[in-house]
Amino acid sequence: MNAPTAASNKKAELLSKTVEHVDITAYDARPVIDAMRKMSFTSRDTARAADILTMALEDKGCSVWITLAGSTSAGGCMHVYRDMVKFGMADCIVSTGASIVDMDFFEALGFKHYQAQADVDDRDLRALYIDRIYDTYIDEEELQACDAAIKDITDSLEPRPYSSREFIYEMGKWLAAGNAKKPASLIQTAYEEGVPIFCPAFTDSSAGFGLVKHQVERIKAGKPYVTIDSVADFRELTDVKIAAGTTGLFMVGGGVPKNFAQDTVVCAEILGIEAEMHKYAVQITVADVRDGACSSSTLKEACSWGKVDVTYEQMVFAEATTVIPLIASDAYHRGAWKGREKPRWAKLFAK
Repeated sequence: MNAPTAASNKKAELLSKTVEHVDITAYDARPVIDAMRKMSFTSRDTARAADILTMALEDKGCSVWITLAGSTSAGGCMHVYRDMVKFGMADCIVSTGASIVDMDFFEALGFKHYQAQADVDDRDLRALYIDRIYDTYIDEEELQACDAAIKDITDSLEPRPYSSREFIYEMGKWLAAGNAKKPASLIQTAYEEGVPIFCPAFTDSSAGFGLVKHQVERIKAGKPYVTIDSVADFRELTDVKIAAGTTGLFMVGGGVPKNFAQDTVVCAEILGIEAEMHKYAVQITVADVRDGACSSSTLKEACSWGKVDVTYEQMVFAEATTVIPLIASDAYHRGAWKGREKPRWAKLFAK
């Protein structure tokens, strides 16, 4: 056995403190939310957002969707989203590829995210194959193993176009078949609970690298290959919106997932089907509204496009990991989810 080098020792030191995901069932945030409701500024906004999420869960005809952008899963909120699916607090997920693949699937393979140490030169991190997300580290060699696992799954599939929802279903199936090193990931839980996951920018993640390698090898061999059909994503998510009727959005960040979920109302209308605007909507973001970007556009602005009703909407301008554990724990302990029937929208696409 080779003796450890100075570099390997340094890498082990930097990757020594794992990120631990918050457990919304382990504490009761209701007293905090109740107190915040009587305050001002972001505290009161957070309490109203919690109230709207509970209202959506109490509405028996409402389907609740989560949209995810940013790195909150790597930062410690991964189990929040998983538990919302597990307990019937979320019926559909629209996410960036990174949150689903580089963070959740990555940990399902047994890998970890790590708390970063201060004042480390990023050039040194590059030399050690450590990737940084603000104050969080990922082992690049483990991320490459994630790429390889995606390629293995892709190689096993019939070579044809897949929506991201369909491909992620296959990932959940693969994990549930005994390949998961960490049980109860978001992907596996969603697969088992019949909750579809859509990633409209799926290849902007480790999935992209695995899929590219799959395609290059197949092209060289003169064989057909797997592709991701983003139009099918839009069509399928619109099918969920039409079937659901009343919907509520719990949006973490903005970006493509936010607009993609909101646009289903307009898409249904173009198909000649009158769909309700999203009745309930919460967005948690730090984006500034003044640049006119979609990520920062307010929910009131979305109403002008016919996407979101403004009766029960709340913008929360806060860094998401500071308020998500409070809002989700409050909703969990208020217990409205206990009376909900899980719609299991994946059944719409069963063959």
